[in-house]
Amino acid sequence: MSSDGRSNELVRDLVRSVVAAMAPEELPLVDGLRHFDDATVVRRLSGRGRRREPLGFGIGEVAMLVTPVVWLVLDGVAQRMAAAAVDRTAQGATAALRRIFRRPAAPVEVPSLTREQLVEVRALVIVSAEQRGLSRGRAEEIADALVAQLALSDRLGSPDNPAIPDPSIGRD
Repeated sequence: MSSDGRSNELVRDLVRSVVAAMAPEELPLVDGLRHFDDATVVRRLSGRGRRREPLGFGIGEVAMLVTPVVWLVLDGVAQRMAAAAVDRTAQGATAALRRIFRRPAAPVEVPSLTREQLVEVRALVIVSAEQRGLSRGRAEEIADALVAQLALSDRLGSPDNPAIPDPSIGRD
């Protein structure tokens, strides 16, 4: 929940929206990954973790996908912002208790972002996409789609948004 009482967007929901627009052929992958907690998804998409957890296809296929670019960047941004907002000691203790009691972590949320943060997210997506072998043009398309989704999700939750019609207008 954001400081103004609005719910934050879940990383997994934002990823699905962007992938649906930019690479709908990847939706089965996204939907399959949504069955796991965010930490497991990040481990699988980044190639970190155990070799016993394959995605089911080779690393060459992962390199050209939109899903890992968007999910990994969003998760990193959300984690960095959460760490800045919460004392690291409390965060570590919470994680330890979850492991002890085998409770899954809550889905990672992306809070409202400033313009400067949106610019940073765009740059991170472009760099990540290019590192995975996507062209500069495709990287920019993905980055623009994600930033638009982030801006719209933030804007749609705003009470003073003129783009959302007031239900009382037009009634007599």
